[in-house]
Amino acid sequence: MIYLDNAATSFPKAPSVAETVAGFLASAAANPGRSAHRMAVETERRIDDVRLRLTRLIGGDDPRRMIFTLNGTDALNIAIKGALAAEPDGAHVVATVVEHNSVARPLRALADAGRVCVTWVDCDEQGHVDPADIAAAMTDATRLVVMIHASNVTGAIQDAAAVGRVVRAHGALFCLDAAQTIGLLPIDVDAMNVDLLAFPAHKALLGPPGVGGLWVGPRCDPVMRPWREGGTGGDSSSPAQPVEWPHRLEAGTANTAGIIGLGAALKRPIEGRLAHERELRRMLMDRLEGDGRFAVVGPRDSGRCVGVVSLNVAGSDPHDVAAILDDSFDIAVRAGLHCAPGVHRRLGTFPAGTVRASFGPFNTEADVDRLAHALDQIA
Repeated sequence: MIYLDNAATSFPKAPSVAETVAGFLASAAANPGRSAHRMAVETERRIDDVRLRLTRLIGGDDPRRMIFTLNGTDALNIAIKGALAAEPDGAHVVATVVEHNSVARPLRALADAGRVCVTWVDCDEQGHVDPADIAAAMTDATRLVVMIHASNVTGAIQDAAAVGRVVRAHGALFCLDAAQTIGLLPIDVDAMNVDLLAFPAHKALLGPPGVGGLWVGPRCDPVMRPWREGGTGGDSSSPAQPVEWPHRLEAGTANTAGIIGLGAALKRPIEGRLAHERELRRMLMDRLEGDGRFAVVGPRDSGRCVGVVSLNVAGSDPHDVAAILDDSFDIAVRAGLHCAPGVHRRLGTFPAGTVRASFGPFNTEADVDRLAHALDQIA
């Protein structure tokens, strides 16, 4: 099978991930921070090493501020609800129509409960958000701006650094959803004025599912509240959750095996991945350009996006196209709304959505040729 669904989860995973996880479970899977015996100490050391690697990857300077979560959705819920927990009802939040449901649904739930008021900023016809529109949406009551770094539907990369400058000048907190960019794009939380960076391990980082991360910057310290309380392995006598990082937001037994697997994935260099995926995207776009049987959604310039192409075949339902690609051509893609209905409404592909091909580091030019040929046959 040709796997072209890397925006959902990468496949295959980085070499050595599976064997590292299996080896850890077989010989060293103790609970970190809970005991003084050598297995527990070694597990904590290995987890702290992954914490440090991730912190360096995003330009952070304190690995204790790197929180391990269940996945990207969990990280975003912790970030959004934790940052707003201390705010009075009616706090203003700015987000965009491009957001994944991992952002849109928590914000709508808070709005429905009367906790926040949300302004949804529009995008252009190719899925890009103008930082000036973010600035125009902000008010004196704005406490948080949440934005996806790159769309999982169109691949469009947002100008996070420009938005970060706007948010910082206003005094609000800036939460960036890096689900589609960490492991591909350079990220520097300080230079980009990012206060909260949320991401999963299982996409471009090539790690296992069930692990995510949340970077919490120092400007969050006065307001950030725990998402859950419980055991931390530290001061068990205190009735309250510790305020120190990372224990403030980490409670209960972590997915140690998944974190160790992510550590193995992080040893693989990320240089060249984005260029490779963009080249494959450009090749597919060249094959589809000017062919009236196909409608491509998103940027025409592959230099402004990650390796995602969303399209429709004239006269065909996207789910049917995806099923035919799977059944008849052994090509795995995703069809539908991709958990981001807002951008589909904006770009005119709601409610059926699109067929999405998303490239990874292990895809080849031959894969693009096979996909283009298959789409030609279907059309």
